[in-house]
Amino acid sequence: MLEKIREGSQGVIAKSILVLVILSFAFAGISSYLGTTTEAPAATVNGEEISKAEFDQAYQNERGRLQQQLGEMFDTLAANDSYLETIKQNALDRLVSQKLLDQTAAKLGLTASDEQIRQAIIAEPAFHVDGVFDNDRYLALLSQLGYQPLAFRNTMRVDLTRRQLINATVGSEFALKGEAKQIAELQGQSRDIRYAIVNSEPFLAGITVTDEQAKEYYDINTTQFIRPEMVSLDYVELNAVDLSNNISVTEDQAQAYYDEHKAQYQTIEKRLPAHILIQFGDDEAKAEVKIKAIKKQLDEGANFTELAKKDSEDTFSGAEGGKLDWYEQGVMDPAFDDAMFALEKGQVSDVVKSDFGFHLIKLLDVQPVKTQSFAEVKTQIIDDLKQNEAQDKFFTLQQSLADTSYEVPDSLDEAAETINAEVKHTALFSRNTIPAELNNPAVIKAAFSDQVLQSGLNSDVIELGDDHVLVLRVNEHKVAGTKSFDEVKLDVITRIKQEQATEAAQVKVDEYAASIKAGKSEVELKTKTKLHRYDRELDSAIVNKAFQMTGSKSESAMSIATVSLAQGSAVVIVDKVNAAEGIDDTVIDSLKLQLTNQYSEQDYRALIAYLKAHAEITYSSNLDEEKGLL
Repeated sequence: MLEKIREGSQGVIAKSILVLVILSFAFAGISSYLGTTTEAPAATVNGEEISKAEFDQAYQNERGRLQQQLGEMFDTLAANDSYLETIKQNALDRLVSQKLLDQTAAKLGLTASDEQIRQAIIAEPAFHVDGVFDNDRYLALLSQLGYQPLAFRNTMRVDLTRRQLINATVGSEFALKGEAKQIAELQGQSRDIRYAIVNSEPFLAGITVTDEQAKEYYDINTTQFIRPEMVSLDYVELNAVDLSNNISVTEDQAQAYYDEHKAQYQTIEKRLPAHILIQFGDDEAKAEVKIKAIKKQLDEGANFTELAKKDSEDTFSGAEGGKLDWYEQGVMDPAFDDAMFALEKGQVSDVVKSDFGFHLIKLLDVQPVKTQSFAEVKTQIIDDLKQNEAQDKFFTLQQSLADTSYEVPDSLDEAAETINAEVKHTALFSRNTIPAELNNPAVIKAAFSDQVLQSGLNSDVIELGDDHVLVLRVNEHKVAGTKSFDEVKLDVITRIKQEQATEAAQVKVDEYAASIKAGKSEVELKTKTKLHRYDRELDSAIVNKAFQMTGSKSESAMSIATVSLAQGSAVVIVDKVNAAEGIDDTVIDSLKLQLTNQYSEQDYRALIAYLKAHAEITYSSNLDEEKGLL
């Protein structure tokens, strides 16, 4: 869990997003145990169920992670149902693996102590500010989900226990220094080579292709000339942004709105409390006696901060003298909230009983209500009024668009007239050549659906974004098939010429190689000394061929070969294999770590494969695909 938090922790926003995703996943996982359901589980592992809710959440989290990682590319990939099925399968496989690990850890009696959990949270960079654990940040991230520290710690306990098993299995792997050194020396080798390239382009001018040759090539290779399914569309678009551009709002209207809704431009009062918590434990009466004893010390002048550090059972806030976060009214437990908002600054409450235990609350500070002036918010109000009116119009017109396009399903003219828009058109396109303005998974899916293509009906209303929709219908449809010879004749001729030119270049290179071996060649060879494996100056085909060859032992035992290039061929001679340079302990230690990680990854996969092979795992065959289920 925390690995995922750490991977995305490259900025405050990225950290927060990923932490919230992970915490929401954990919260859904825990909450799924709090109630009962008659739904069939997504899977059953050795008699223990993985619920649909857990699977749904895992799938949505994985989608969210990929969407953040891939950006706009994800939307294109997501238009492919098989890609989404792969994501779903991966999410379910991960849940099954975690369940197997948890079951195995339980059989072995593994668990994590409270102190281990505390240290793991304190060490987690996502909860740090300037490199140091920050309790306010920790609590703020949790509170944004309405997530209580105790529940989060329980989730951490599961995660750390699982890690114990994994570390015990894969943590014993190691790589020998000699092994790493041998690989480093092999990878670090360089080559002294000579080479000559024969480009195929000069041969093109002397090649002619007859119609008969082209037709014969076409007939033999018809599978190379498949035309994908293509459509052109008519569509009607409705966008609230376009509507708002035609709306005007006067300053008097904005002033009137401000006067009527002044409360909207006031900040909410926030309070900064500190507390001392004594949990109920097994003996609530004993806990109450303890909290009252602490209250008595405070009444007698004891320092609240010192007592919180010493006695509070909320150890994280206790380390900060009991200090919590800034809270608005209604966020905290009702009893805690009522007591906190009844205090004056610096005042300590009487004993407060909440669902979490007994509290003594001290109010450290107050952020009072502040009202923004009309001048400060005028532009915002005008924009908001435009947007509100545009949204009202948008929803009315959207319903009209939906009704008309459904009632008149064989044309978009009436629908366009109803919302005072025009019918737009596209050229023919395939699934892989979608016009930029329509490059949306929902549009692609609708454009190639049976409703639109086979039945010839208008699509349903498709959402492109916030307050942005369209309805489409097919204008022209071309089914997938083989392109005719006339369509591809020029392409066929070009291919034949290129193939023949490439063959001619290869013949010339073979002649060069033979003459070089015979010692009679006058071809001009280029030289490259200390060519490395990952050189980017030469064609990668030449580099790869050079590292497949040994060095020349003598003129009579020359290491020579030919290799095909994208536009021609080359002859390659390896004169010398040079030993690696700069292989010091730093390089070897780095490679040892890489090898150890590779071995550990192999061990982990082997562990999961073994557990699956010895487990009873069943998958539901009746899951709702609309909810993202297999």
